[in-house]
Amino acid sequence: MNLDKVIAGFFIILAMTINFGFFYGEMDSLETHSKYELFAAIIINVIATTLKLGDKTQIGSVLLATSLVADIQLISAALIWTVSEYAYTIDVEIASIIISLSGGALLANITSVALYVGETVRSKR
Repeated sequence: MNLDKVIAGFFIILAMTINFGFFYGEMDSLETHSKYELFAAIIINVIATTLKLGDKTQIGSVLLATSLVADIQLISAALIWTVSEYAYTIDVEIASIIISLSGGALLANITSVALYVGETVRSKR
């Protein structure tokens, strides 16, 4: 068993599940979404991204790209939430933008997990 692969797989799947935990809820209200869970999703996604940096294969490049997309969307969601919390009021439109960005990041994480599982199934011992 390769411990590096176990740790990388753990963080890739954890990033997806935490992102899903934040995304799940009402689409037009932030009352069912936790800012702490969004923060945790960002941190876990950044950790998963750094673990993907060393892979020099073609699939590694695609995995890194999906992780960077998820990072950008989650950080954008957090920035919009922070700015709207302190500079404006959060209305339905702002809430749906934040949740939609999280949904895009979730889709990128699902793609990453699917590619990772596919690579694992294809690899030989």
